[in-house]
Amino acid sequence: MSGHGNRPNYGTEPARPTQPYTAEQLAQLREDAAQVVGRYPDKRSALLPLLHLVQSVDGYISPRGIDFCAEVIGVPAAQVSGVATFYTQYKRFPNGDYTVGVCTNTLCAVMGGDAIWQAVSDHLGIGHDETTSDGRITLERVECNAACDYAPVVMANWEFFDNQTPETTIALVDALRAGEDVRPTRGADKVHTFTEVSRVLAGFPDGHVHEGPGAGPASLRGLRLAHEKGWTAPPSEQQERTRSEDTSEGLARGRYSSQDTPANAPNEKPGDGKVD
Repeated sequence: MSGHGNRPNYGTEPARPTQPYTAEQLAQLREDAAQVVGRYPDKRSALLPLLHLVQSVDGYISPRGIDFCAEVIGVPAAQVSGVATFYTQYKRFPNGDYTVGVCTNTLCAVMGGDAIWQAVSDHLGIGHDETTSDGRITLERVECNAACDYAPVVMANWEFFDNQTPETTIALVDALRAGEDVRPTRGADKVHTFTEVSRVLAGFPDGHVHEGPGAGPASLRGLRLAHEKGWTAPPSEQQERTRSEDTSEGLARGRYSSQDTPANAPNEKPGDGKVD
């Protein structure tokens, strides 16, 4: 995988990722894994970000990555493998530098998503969940990219490309294959590689969170209209109870506390709570 960016130095990737990690890679993985596990009261809860972590090194969930995660959290490798096969963001074979997902769900389809998919698939010569021979692009036919207000939508490593056409999407994949910096419609200033994004999903900031707009005008239109009309959502029963309690404790009426439920006790562990 190319474009390591802000990733730590894991050393040279072995020719066969199924071989054991090198001492340098293993030392860095253990250091990172300790940070991930430290965020959770039960280390087993760290499995999902740990899978992203090994994916950021190997480019997919490799057999050695599964063994590493199992060792760190103290569960059988079969249990780790079962989790890795459940979620589509975990790849069980080497992924391309850029995952390009074309939405073909209802709205995107009627707006041209099916035509985009067919054009890009023909252009690259690959189908769903297949990777180009140069290892640059993995193509996916996606059920929903969660951006219906900009249909048809394409995502590259989960960055939005709105209001696409077959021509613009072909230009997108060609630019990515050529190694050019490509700027998404919203989000980071450029699309980062699959391994870089995997490290972010493992919980390690990459410094790009403040780049670009997170939501465009179409997504914010309802909110803007509500502000103009003075519309507000009615409070829930829990909010009403919270408001009543806060008022009795001196909080000005009309304001709400930041929590609807009490915070966990400092040493509280999973399973400590009682269910009535």
